[in-house]
Amino acid sequence: MRSGQRLVHMSEDQLRKIFFEGRPDWLEEPSLTNQSPQDIVELLDIQRYFELLRLPQPATRSGILDRLKSNFLVDENGGEYTIRRIGALLLAKRLDRFPDLELKAPRVIVYSGKSKLETRLDQIGGMGYAVGFDKLIQFIMGQLPQNEIIEGTIRRAIKLVPEVSIREIVANAIIHQDFAVGGSRILIEIYEDRVELSNPGLPIVPIDRFIDGYQSRNERLASLMRKFGFCEEKSSGIDKVIHAAEVFQLPAPDFRADLNRTYVIIFGIKSFENMDRNDRVRACYQHCALKWVMKDFMTNQTLRNRFKLSEGKSAIASQIITNTIDTGLIKLDERVGDSRKFARYLPFWA
Repeated sequence: MRSGQRLVHMSEDQLRKIFFEGRPDWLEEPSLTNQSPQDIVELLDIQRYFELLRLPQPATRSGILDRLKSNFLVDENGGEYTIRRIGALLLAKRLDRFPDLELKAPRVIVYSGKSKLETRLDQIGGMGYAVGFDKLIQFIMGQLPQNEIIEGTIRRAIKLVPEVSIREIVANAIIHQDFAVGGSRILIEIYEDRVELSNPGLPIVPIDRFIDGYQSRNERLASLMRKFGFCEEKSSGIDKVIHAAEVFQLPAPDFRADLNRTYVIIFGIKSFENMDRNDRVRACYQHCALKWVMKDFMTNQTLRNRFKLSEGKSAIASQIITNTIDTGLIKLDERVGDSRKFARYLPFWA
């Protein structure tokens, strides 16, 4: 396709839109057909559905079915019902009762160390994304390694990574996965020092723009997840993950794309001294981008605050800024001139 004055290769998503133009969206196609009203209430978690919508559950079965039809989760044809894939994926009591969706259930793997050599637990989720979301998050949190820290005279146990980070990256993986990628599911891998989450499909927003950019691959799925209270349609999820890393003094999360999958790596506690150059540059860029989307600017002082460095270590912060400029990820705000005292920085795309 043409991009400016050049011809560039189309992405898989762009090609798919062309070749499948006019065909039904994968999520809107039938999962199970010829179901009775009784089948619907047995297959879908109706009570949880109305709890998530914060609505009273209708007293009659016809009222329940009308609500499901109004949200285009099921269709009626001559007294029989069809459950759309999106309805089953969100509300299924058991995904394995939907043969075409069983492989879309998230999988959690827990390893004993920092590598894949020894697996301690391997569990596949059984419920729909919406009705099982909170249980999935609590299950993941229950598997995370725990560290003890001492604050004054109080000993306190903390998890490897904060729950807000887990909630946001799981919600993002659900919403932005590519359902057209067969034989692939959301994967949550827990190691001794990090959590790696990956979902099928390459991102449709460049990795360096996850903080400020937003484009949903599955718009209606994102809309329903927002109605259920699991996400926001304004690209704030990744902001929260990065902000949590700064608040808890964790290494910056790492975003990657490879082999038709998108990866997010959330690290456990690591001291500044043990962070390598890549860790520090990644944190500097994310801090700068986060400041920009918050209508603020990164300075030497704000970066020192991010790493909890004293004022006497401003030279170290300056070196990190220089390294990040050299990678092309940030730039000096030229509006403040050449003053080193008032220097502030912008992400490369600002």
